[in-house]
Amino acid sequence: MTLPKNNSNFLTSITDRRAFLSSLTKAVGASVLLTSPFVSQAEILNSPPQSYTVKQIIDLFLKEIPEAPFEKTVDTLKSGSMDIKVTGIVTTMFATVEVIRKAIDLKANFIIAHEPTFYSHQDDTDWLQKDEVYQYKADLLKQHNIAVWRNHDYLHTHKPDGVMAGLVAALSWQKYVQPESSARFVLPATFFKDVVAHVKSKLNIQMVRYLGEPTQSCRKVLLLPGASGAKRHIAEIEKEKPDVVLVGEAQEWETVEYVRDARAKGDKISLVLLGHAVSEEPGAEWMATWLKSKVPGLKVMHVVSKNPLSFM
Repeated sequence: MTLPKNNSNFLTSITDRRAFLSSLTKAVGASVLLTSPFVSQAEILNSPPQSYTVKQIIDLFLKEIPEAPFEKTVDTLKSGSMDIKVTGIVTTMFATVEVIRKAIDLKANFIIAHEPTFYSHQDDTDWLQKDEVYQYKADLLKQHNIAVWRNHDYLHTHKPDGVMAGLVAALSWQKYVQPESSARFVLPATFFKDVVAHVKSKLNIQMVRYLGEPTQSCRKVLLLPGASGAKRHIAEIEKEKPDVVLVGEAQEWETVEYVRDARAKGDKISLVLLGHAVSEEPGAEWMATWLKSKVPGLKVMHVVSKNPLSFM
């Protein structure tokens, strides 16, 4: 924003100082205002927070997505309405009953989840209308007027992919990313068991299932969080020739059997099943960080939905 040369005349022409602050904030941003000689920090901090609807929050993110909104997407409202005034936002992997209860405690009425709320990719609920678990969850959301929006397709389409950006940061692997492939990492030579220990520590995973030799020397790692499916897993393995493949989840009769046969053939390759939720949770946390930078006056919290499975 370019101010007139005569700042004093410019300022005295403003009859409503709050309106001036609001317009200037939109033009140059709060960080610039804090260093401005004619705007006090107290005035900015004491300004009333802006009110947002669910639709306005969603639209903020969609502005950064090429060709959004998509004609076909699973990223739709699962409960609530677009015109709900947002009191607080919770980001998470799954909008579980526990996460919903936590949102209620936090007085947050907008949950942004990465994965389905009602047990299928499309969140089709026609077949669940008489199901008691579905009814309990849907009623809980309705009772507290909570909107749930799935942010899956858009988050993965964002540049960078929000899930990968969050996961790479959580693993502290930024310097190992290969520019020609966002899923391939080249680490200093180490043992397979040390790669697994590092990932478990960084992602707070208690135990993992794996296929491989603990003392195998590893450098090339293929990172495929979530459930991208056997066709992508196998295509990426064939293309990248990794020492280790880290996936969120996999069908046991698909990717797992492929790696078993590859090892029997003589390939030096290992596979780790991290768990779907823990492998993409950093993406939901990334989304919370993004939102905090866009709506600083609104409560934004990340709630971990956790891995539901335990080991005996």
